[in-house]
Amino acid sequence: MPIKIPNGLPAVRTLAQEKIFVMTENRAVTQDIRPLRILLLNLMPTKIVTETQFSRLLGNSPLQVELTLLQTATHKSKNTSAEHLLMFYKTFDEIRGEKFDGMIITGAPVEQMPFEEVEYWDELCEIMDWSKTNVHSTLHICWGAQAGLYHHYGIQKQMLDAKLFGVFPHVVETQENTLMRGFDDVFYAPHSRHTTVLREDIEAVDALTVVASSPKAGVYAVESAKHRQIFITGHAEYDADTLEKEYLRDKNAGLPIAVPENYYPGDDDTKPPRVTWRAHANLLFSNWLNYYVYQTTPYQIESI
Repeated sequence: MPIKIPNGLPAVRTLAQEKIFVMTENRAVTQDIRPLRILLLNLMPTKIVTETQFSRLLGNSPLQVELTLLQTATHKSKNTSAEHLLMFYKTFDEIRGEKFDGMIITGAPVEQMPFEEVEYWDELCEIMDWSKTNVHSTLHICWGAQAGLYHHYGIQKQMLDAKLFGVFPHVVETQENTLMRGFDDVFYAPHSRHTTVLREDIEAVDALTVVASSPKAGVYAVESAKHRQIFITGHAEYDADTLEKEYLRDKNAGLPIAVPENYYPGDDDTKPPRVTWRAHANLLFSNWLNYYVYQTTPYQIESI
């Protein structure tokens, strides 16, 4: 089944070229089916790139997904045109009375700032509180995961001695967990961050369970009781060249940046990077949609 996204969204052409089944709003109204309503709070500055990445993963599922894009009202994007935001994005005031089967809160390039100094922090806290009553399951990504763990459970992020940058091996810690069903004994995922959350802080909260981790990257996947909140500290959604673009941007600007680990063959940045995380990224999102959203969300969405 397809992902239903707004008419004219740039992701439509990209996903169609990749043979991902996309259904525009005009065609979807003829379908006699209740799609899963997924809300994407996009906090990344490169919004078109990010919305395409998540649309790709949500569209790789037999379930029909209706995607709604959300932006903050208290911060104006400098990297995405006002026309694009006005055409495709909503603000919280426009959707606060609605219910959603699932929600994704993306990362954001503000991790070295104290949470309370982020321009849209108060608005984000309001949205996260609202998600507990209006969203069946919420998936938090990277800084979004750190923000969610801090807001909901008081877990503070910690600065790393050096930037965690590259693609790292992880292991599944609870084999019976359905979020990681079908995962290999070792799987890879990208990370790009200066901060982390400590395992001992998470394990001190009875309502949280560590699902997957990495010897180098630390805790990777955490979930709350009844799967209502999922926290992923890495970037499974990244494209093949996302880390490369970030690396070359800083390198060409003369900034201190190391070659992303486990990314270029032999750490040679003149060679094309190897993608080692795509299959598990698709499995992660299809498992979340199937086991944590579709199989447990009420058919009458108003009863969430």
